[in-house]
Amino acid sequence: MQSFHIRYRNTQGTLMRILNAASRRALDLPVVQAEPAEHDHQVTLALDVNQKQVGQLYREWYAIADVIKVSSGTAHAAEWTAAHPPAGVTVTMEESRAAARA
Repeated sequence: MQSFHIRYRNTQGTLMRILNAASRRALDLPVVQAEPAEHDHQVTLALDVNQKQVGQLYREWYAIADVIKVSSGTAHAAEWTAAHPPAGVTVTMEESRAAARA
């Protein structure tokens, strides 16, 4: 599992173009976190990729006009434990099933 940090200017469609680069390669997107970063925005993705795919993704992301910087590193397993509600939130089974059907 590898994490990618992509800094970009938040213009129309930029985030979707970044995510489409991964989805077009049929890569699972278990973790996607987009947030403001100073004057720009940053998205963090966790992807299971090989070295060839890393090169392809870098090339495609840097081809997007509003992408400023792309960096990557190994994702730590403890860092990517998704699907848990925030602390202090209780989710019942009925709520969970209703959300899955929606």
